[in-house]
Amino acid sequence: MRDRALILSVLIVASCGLGYELIGSALASYLLGDSILQFSTVIGCYLFAMGVGSWFSRYVPDDKVLDRFIDVELLVGLVGGLSAALLFLVFAWVAAPFRAALYVCVFLIGLLVGMEIPLVMRIFNQQRTEFRELVSKVLAFDYLGALAVSLVFPLLLAPYLGLLRTGFLFGILNASVSLWTAWLFRAHLSRAADKVWRATLVMGLLAVGFGLSGQMTGWAERGLYGDQVIHAETTPYQRLVVTRWRDDLRLHINGNLQFSSRDEHRYHEALVHPGLDAVPWARNVLVLGGGDGLAVREILKHKNIEHITLVDLDPAMTRLFSTSAPLVELNQGSLKNPRVTVINADAGAWLESNAHVYDFIVVDFPDPTNFGLGRLYSTPIFRLMARHLSEQGYMVVQSTSPYFAPHSFWSINATLKEAGLHTWPYHCYVPSFGDWGYILAGKRADYTPPARVSVPTRYLDGPTLKELFHFPVDMPALEMPPNRLNEQSLVRYFDEDWRKVIR
Repeated sequence: MRDRALILSVLIVASCGLGYELIGSALASYLLGDSILQFSTVIGCYLFAMGVGSWFSRYVPDDKVLDRFIDVELLVGLVGGLSAALLFLVFAWVAAPFRAALYVCVFLIGLLVGMEIPLVMRIFNQQRTEFRELVSKVLAFDYLGALAVSLVFPLLLAPYLGLLRTGFLFGILNASVSLWTAWLFRAHLSRAADKVWRATLVMGLLAVGFGLSGQMTGWAERGLYGDQVIHAETTPYQRLVVTRWRDDLRLHINGNLQFSSRDEHRYHEALVHPGLDAVPWARNVLVLGGGDGLAVREILKHKNIEHITLVDLDPAMTRLFSTSAPLVELNQGSLKNPRVTVINADAGAWLESNAHVYDFIVVDFPDPTNFGLGRLYSTPIFRLMARHLSEQGYMVVQSTSPYFAPHSFWSINATLKEAGLHTWPYHCYVPSFGDWGYILAGKRADYTPPARVSVPTRYLDGPTLKELFHFPVDMPALEMPPNRLNEQSLVRYFDEDWRKVIR
């Protein structure tokens, strides 16, 4: 029975160890962006710390191996279980020492996790287990536990429990290993009752944290966003947060502002009407991204449009903007309009499997903050879009800021050109974002800004529309390489551009 309990312990500690590594990497990627850098540095720090922990385990005396294993499990559960919540709160309310706090937590957890397997093997050895059987059992269940959590974490735990609850859950599992090991081996332990009591206390503390995770997340997000959080949801794809301050509604995705209701009309009018008013014969429109329905609202103003197909990855996003009263009021119920079909799918996969051709295409993806999003701005994806564009139609791509992120903006322009399209870059001022950029593209080589806007608008008129295509001397065009799929240089340009702004 004790051997089975130890084998089960190996399975659980391996699962929890990898779980803490994934939580730290995902949290750093979510809060700091640049997922490749965050995952690489967190995993590197964690593995180094595990090596240090394994080396330190040699100094545990043979007669104290069982005691120290129980203590290590309790510490891993406590530190690992609290780590996600503490890091999130530090980022929201203190900010400056977040990176230091992150790597201290990662190193400490890795140090403790690195001691687990050597100590378990020594416990088995004390049970006179044959070395060959000992190694095969421990390593087999160690790897099995890692496989289990690597599948369960992205598919179930992160999207449905969130990072904070998942951290507390892993902590409870580590503390439970400490508890049942202390109970089963109580006859071999000094002060076994104290160990059982401490493990029970830690499990209770972590269980309370698990129950209060929602309140802690809300408290941290109030510090992060400053405004009242009226909706917060973690989906399998992203973290959606809607805030309100007086009459201003704001959507944040993974901590990044997507729009403010006070000035989003500027962004969406500039996104849609310069291109759509140039093709008054258009009947079918494709919108990629834009699950908030705000671009669709602008397209629906054109009575000649017979059908709009909206392709957005996240069903939670389109559901939120189809059912939440203040958000439906903002997009004027556009996602429920009979002329609109909403499809929840990956844009790249959908473009490959679909053969329809459209008169106008709106590309309203989030900024290329990571390689998953950067892929959507690559040459192969733009070529796919071009296949779906009619010979005389246009497509428009939101393209970050030509002022704050010029290398990103002109790289997107170069990518569209490499995809075989003619381009007409333009920009407008959106108070929430600053100067923001778009690129109109088409297979045809001609474009002239319309003399007037044919539908009711709050911002655009004929003279303003023409002015969008003029760039002042402090925003010159840059010769940039295109964003190819195997390099994803756009993500690097975006990160470097905005890092300079933050500094």
